[in-house]
Amino acid sequence: MAPTLAFDIETVPDLEGLRRLHDFDDNVSDHDVAEFAFQRRRASSGSDFLQLHLQRVVAIACALREGDTFRVWSLGTPADGEAEIIRRFFDGIEKYTPQLVSWNGSGFDLPVLHYRSMALGLSAARYWDMGDDDRDFRFNNYINRYHTRHLDLMDLLALYQPRAYVGLDDLARLCGFPGKLGMDGSMVGEAFRAGRIEEIRNYCETDVVNTYLVFLRFQLLRGVLDASGYSRECEVVRSTLAGSREPHWHAFLDAWKPL
Repeated sequence: MAPTLAFDIETVPDLEGLRRLHDFDDNVSDHDVAEFAFQRRRASSGSDFLQLHLQRVVAIACALREGDTFRVWSLGTPADGEAEIIRRFFDGIEKYTPQLVSWNGSGFDLPVLHYRSMALGLSAARYWDMGDDDRDFRFNNYINRYHTRHLDLMDLLALYQPRAYVGLDDLARLCGFPGKLGMDGSMVGEAFRAGRIEEIRNYCETDVVNTYLVFLRFQLLRGVLDASGYSRECEVVRSTLAGSREPHWHAFLDAWKPL
């Protein structure tokens, strides 16, 4: 059985890219570059959330269920640059060929990783295989929206109807899982500017465990897991987190109130 890899990314505006695109010199501050981009974006869309190709990846968290083990981690170190973090993500796919699980991965995380990989000159042959190298990938690959090698839970549960989308936080908490703790995506930029990268990585890790737990509930819904199997899988997650000394996992477990 293929390993299951849930993933989540966190991003901030790509100031270096904005400087390159708009020919800003070094005399223009980062603040002014960002404000220029936000104002242009608000004028065109009503929101200051920048286009996906202008999102710089600052954290990727993974939750891997393989064999008898479950583990959660952030890729790379806090000092690693964007290219190294993304390279490690695709190296993991090359190594494990996992079942990918995300929440809005088709609408945000993976397109961001596509654009950023292009800009950074990275390679991800296994991920992009659509049957040229492995015949099985012709009928089930990571790219096709309706294939399940990448399972975007938000997209599938909404039956691919954007008006039916819901946020991970709401659904996770409705299922009795912790949901978001102490931070949300709108706060990542400020935290990054303040140098709080560990806090961002911890937040990303809790988001990815929420995603994995929602995936387990989905496996119960579709009959892949029965009630006892679902309980066992949740206990694997709980016992793994309980063995950690990291404070964010103690807060997560305290907020996990099974219904």
